[in-house]
Amino acid sequence: MRKFLITLMLMFFTINTVFASKIPQQMQSYIEKTFPKTDFRFDGLIILPDNTMYLPLFPAETTEQDDVLIKKTFPENKTLSDKPEIIVFNNNYVLLKVIKDKSNQSTVFVPKTIPDEIRNGLLPQDMLVPRGLVIPEVYKGIIGNLNISLAKDPGLRVSVPQSKNPSSPNVVVPIPELKNKTFYIATGYSKNIQVVNSENKSPAYALTQNYVPKNIKGYQNKFLLVTSFGSDSLSVISLADEAVIKEILFTSEPDEILIDNEKELAYVSCPEESSIFIVNLETMTLSKQIKINGMCERLTLSNDGTKIFYADKKTNEIWAIELDNNYLLKDIGRFPNVSRIAYDNQKLYIISRTKNHIAIIDYPTNGLIAELKITPKPVDLIAYENNLFVLGAEENNIMVINTLTDEITDSLFLNTNGFSTNITPINSTSLAIISDSKASVYCVLDMKKKQIVKTSAIEVPIRAIVVTDKIKK
Repeated sequence: MRKFLITLMLMFFTINTVFASKIPQQMQSYIEKTFPKTDFRFDGLIILPDNTMYLPLFPAETTEQDDVLIKKTFPENKTLSDKPEIIVFNNNYVLLKVIKDKSNQSTVFVPKTIPDEIRNGLLPQDMLVPRGLVIPEVYKGIIGNLNISLAKDPGLRVSVPQSKNPSSPNVVVPIPELKNKTFYIATGYSKNIQVVNSENKSPAYALTQNYVPKNIKGYQNKFLLVTSFGSDSLSVISLADEAVIKEILFTSEPDEILIDNEKELAYVSCPEESSIFIVNLETMTLSKQIKINGMCERLTLSNDGTKIFYADKKTNEIWAIELDNNYLLKDIGRFPNVSRIAYDNQKLYIISRTKNHIAIIDYPTNGLIAELKITPKPVDLIAYENNLFVLGAEENNIMVINTLTDEITDSLFLNTNGFSTNITPINSTSLAIISDSKASVYCVLDMKKKQIVKTSAIEVPIRAIVVTDKIKK
């Protein structure tokens, strides 16, 4: 029954039914003329570049207009650039500004005479209301079925034990690119996502979860997407609110997550279902199910977003999905004990953890170009600007391969005395975090310079990590 319901949901998604609330594009364009880079969040909330927030009220009946204009404001005779407390448009939409009252409580303004456009309006019913917002009694009619958060609602935040060793100060000096950053870390054993400031080695606090997270990915410095052991859903966490704002249900336990920031899409694997699902990140809804061969793992998205590669954990077969070619499946061949796959310059690079080698495949012809012996126990790799960085766990090093010549050019030593596990790129930089399962450290790799530029202490093991700018709560 459950699978039938989700299949039915996917049918609705494929015919472009959108359940998330969005204000009309004409209004968005009107607001963006005054405030470029305004965030029209998928649940309806409007956030101006300076973090001023407006709650939209959807009218019971819209009035079609050739041009969107402001009909009235409170205070009166204000322009949009003045950011008034209430804006009523000529199409009957209303914006209510989130303000602070005398006790520093988040609320909205109430004029002496309440316009009919407010009395008849309704807040988006899938909106995450800003934490602590109190709606005045006279506005209760606009709430509908929304569950308004209480002022003392702590969200997901929980405290964590702090180190009591005075001889070990909780201080890290990060490289300039990591100053004022926040690390969100899944440890692999705790239900909590650890939140670590880049200037410290111990967590400041944690975000509690119902299950142990196995994969986390960040999106737009605003959201975390989380899959967990034992859960059939993908959780969407708003970092500003520190709350789960969406649970996306799957037919079986989702696993790996790939993010395409350009296309605003996430690809989520469900190995037991032999499927990869596409999530529309603009609306945070499922939009398509791609049926595949086998049980997928080791997912890789090409840099141009046109192909996904994966290994079948049962057969060791490597497959390509041509996303821009009606999701055509292409059989690459069988390779033993695949640790990771990378794609660069129309070539596939496949590492084997036990064979200590890398196979190089010409994608157009499927022919074997070369097979190179590499660092022992290769566990991860990443392609960046015609270079391939291969992480070896046994000797704690990174081998660099030029993807134009397919020659090994460098070997970078990780002075950690541990067991390296993952390379995680930091968005919009040339940097990557090298995590370790044994040593209480992480390394920072500059892929442009081909150098380890920093080794820093950290008090929690890293299964998966997301690095973001510090979020205004």
